[in-house]
Amino acid sequence: MVRYCALASGSNGNSYFIEKGDTAILVDVGISCKQLQMRMRERNIEPDAIAGVFITHEHTDHIKGLSVFVRRYRIPVYLTRGTYAGMRCDLPPELLRFIDVNDRTTLGGLQIYSVPKYHDAGEPCSFFISDGKSNIAVLTDIGRICDNVKRAIANSDVLILEANYDDQLLTSGRYPAFLKNRISGGWGHLSNVVALDAYLQHRSTRLKHLILGHLSAENNSEERVRSLFEPHCQSGTQLSIAKRTEATEMFHFGPAKVNLQTSLFAESDF
Repeated sequence: MVRYCALASGSNGNSYFIEKGDTAILVDVGISCKQLQMRMRERNIEPDAIAGVFITHEHTDHIKGLSVFVRRYRIPVYLTRGTYAGMRCDLPPELLRFIDVNDRTTLGGLQIYSVPKYHDAGEPCSFFISDGKSNIAVLTDIGRICDNVKRAIANSDVLILEANYDDQLLTSGRYPAFLKNRISGGWGHLSNVVALDAYLQHRSTRLKHLILGHLSAENNSEERVRSLFEPHCQSGTQLSIAKRTEATEMFHFGPAKVNLQTSLFAESDF
């Protein structure tokens, strides 16, 4: 049985928890250590039980509490060299574990695949986590839908997918032109419509839980996202929306049959 939840999701901070047996990981630590500890306590997660923190990229909303948290609990940090080069936080050398994009890391009963993606960062990657029976994909901060993202969606039992902005709200909103272009220009984030199309085009019958995350506070709303996706989640797929202000409930997922190879994610489209 796999346990998972979103501890934070949004432009002010992101962190996701996945656990199988006695092995637990975090993807990103983008809120303060104090906030993270509070939300972990609320979900009965012991910080010193975390075997590793996997960092998607160096933007502040993904690493804000990283240095304090891993120093306090002596937790290894898995990240690409490009991500590390772009960081402005000091991490103890003994806690650094460098990974490559299109790589696989094994921790206990979990295999964590680093999935190359388009985003305006040094060497970003998403993460696809498998226990050999159940698969969870964490796909946020996606500039565009590449083949790697398609494969991750197609092989997911649980999909945490970015639905960052509503096109109309972004276009008519108060953001300056350069920021609007950064968000929507293929290196930033996914709109609701693009996320929905990716979900509809590439999901498989194995998908049981869709969690939509990284919603913009300025250019999106939970109501807009829910009304768009809910009509398409009627065939055995649970829909949840991760929030910036609180953790989701703790979810559980049982086994399915899966056979993964290291080459599942390729760099052919990069």
